[in-house]
Amino acid sequence: MRNPPSLMPSIPWLNARRALLATLVIGTSLLGCAAMVQVVTNLALGWQIAMLTLFGLTFSWIALAFWGAICGFVICALRLDPLSLKPLTAERPTASRLVSRTALVMPIYAEPPIPTIAGLEATCRSLLQQPSTQGEDTARVIGQHFEVFILSDNQDPTQADEEAAHVAALQQRMAGQMAVHYRRRPNNHERKAGNIADFCRRWGRRYDYMIVLDADSLMSGDTLLHMVHQMQRYPTVGLIQTVPIPVGQRTLFGRFTQLASALYSPMLAAGQSFWQGDAANYWGHNAIIRTRAFMAHAGLPTLSGKPPLGGELLSHDFVEAALLRRGGWQVLLDTSATAALSRRDPHASASRNSFEAMPSNLLDFAKRDRRWLQGNLQHLRLLTGAGFHVISRLHFFFGAFAYLSSLVWLGLLVCTSLMVGYHAIDGATEPVLPKALSLWLLSTTLGMLMAPKLLGLLLSFCQCPHAFGGRFKLVVSTLLEIVFAALIAPLMMAWHSLFIINVLIGRAIDWQTQHRGERSLSWRETWRHTGWMTLCGALWAGVMVLFSPSAFGWLTPAWLGLVAAAPLVKYSSSGTWGGVVSHRLGLLHTPSISLKPALLKDFADLTARSPAALNMDGDLTLNIPPSELYGDMPCQLLRPGKSSQTSTVSRAKEPH
Repeated sequence: MRNPPSLMPSIPWLNARRALLATLVIGTSLLGCAAMVQVVTNLALGWQIAMLTLFGLTFSWIALAFWGAICGFVICALRLDPLSLKPLTAERPTASRLVSRTALVMPIYAEPPIPTIAGLEATCRSLLQQPSTQGEDTARVIGQHFEVFILSDNQDPTQADEEAAHVAALQQRMAGQMAVHYRRRPNNHERKAGNIADFCRRWGRRYDYMIVLDADSLMSGDTLLHMVHQMQRYPTVGLIQTVPIPVGQRTLFGRFTQLASALYSPMLAAGQSFWQGDAANYWGHNAIIRTRAFMAHAGLPTLSGKPPLGGELLSHDFVEAALLRRGGWQVLLDTSATAALSRRDPHASASRNSFEAMPSNLLDFAKRDRRWLQGNLQHLRLLTGAGFHVISRLHFFFGAFAYLSSLVWLGLLVCTSLMVGYHAIDGATEPVLPKALSLWLLSTTLGMLMAPKLLGLLLSFCQCPHAFGGRFKLVVSTLLEIVFAALIAPLMMAWHSLFIINVLIGRAIDWQTQHRGERSLSWRETWRHTGWMTLCGALWAGVMVLFSPSAFGWLTPAWLGLVAAAPLVKYSSSGTWGGVVSHRLGLLHTPSISLKPALLKDFADLTARSPAALNMDGDLTLNIPPSELYGDMPCQLLRPGKSSQTSTVSRAKEPH
């Protein structure tokens, strides 16, 4: 027995969409490999197998990104909702009456208290300022249906005391408007996943939904209410993930990252939502979750063996989404916040927001990737887990291959270089490399790599150039971003390859708090982490120019970034250079700068408050958390025949 169609999101022709994408990707990959067979046909069999394998993996990965971007481009160009394929309009649908209770849950671990609390307060105040749809006082209605939980894993007593004082001051400021609760665990067992699981067991049964926020999350009240109304409307949905856009960084690297995300994320997210449908992924924050479904199905298992590939699951969010989908719940990717820009509606652009912060420099960015890489490689062990949806298995594989592709690319470059050297030493007069990488195949590959960026530029150029400072500045900014991305790609390839090798030889790392503020790097720190890249790049370029000047030219995009690694990392971490490019030249502007969303303005004002405005001198006694209503969150089994399933009938009977 199935729920009535009105209780389920409209996702027409979903299987046909997935079949179409698979056909396009596989067909393109086969054509590329067929062309590669022709250009390596004169090589020895061993070289043919190596080159075809590495090229096939790389080209297939590029083809997937290309066709996903094409799908997203068509959807955004036609202004369609990627799930229902219905036209987007500037008018908002009439919101339903709030009949649920929602917890805003922020797990934190040794975070700087001022920006963390300011971000949470800005989110809460944006929620309180939303117009009421129930003919009552907004603050009273919101206070009845939303509560806040700050879940601390801080293990330093001094930091914990300061953190608690700021939370107590927040409780005073929010008194009478919204309840703010604070709980600090005596240990950080299982880190963030364990923190949220502990909340679910203690208080999960008190709330219909929980909205998970990171310490750097910012979400507008409009977005929060939209998510709650969607969950109320569709009782078959277990999780809705928004598309958080990076904001707030002033370094050159931060501004490039923010521009890239603002330009390409709306299109890429629309493409993902188009084919993922009701089996989307979860990124760990800026998402709403049906609490009882999460408790029943998302209890994380522990992998057999020791870290780094065994033990606790580090990238728990992918697994939690897969477990929810395995349990019969729909997981959706909501793109309404990023789609607002294409509506030419300034109010929509400035009110429907989901933001996050990004690392301010390449070193911190790479360190964060190191943690994600280890967690995503663990997912390869779950590919054969019982009962997982095929799309969930693809999420596991794609998440791991996003990093493994760097090692594959490195292998392709190494094989190409070895062939050139071997050919030169062997005394042949005609270089091998131009044969192995024909102009047509290379041009096609580069074109497919560049297409998502150019399509994102075309969308913004036609639909919302004002959000990026105007058409001319948008084009110049995008070209700069493309050059910067091309230069740092070899750096990320080198780091990811090194990280993968470390994981494979058994070197695990701890998941520590990341640097969230602006951090300019010194030359000493920069050279310590990039000097080996510069030396390897210079040696590689020297060998190529010695043995084959033509190969040296072909491989310039790869070795140039390595040679320039130190200055790239150093100067891109500079807030001064970021200010010159943004303020003096007017480049690298994003909607968060041009449209000035009220949420970001409030966050900036709250962060800059004087100590007196924080009420830190009053009675700072923490409020007692609400009474616990214990609920079980059983660990899910992954062995064949042990999958957990819940019928649609039982879900329909859940109170809402």
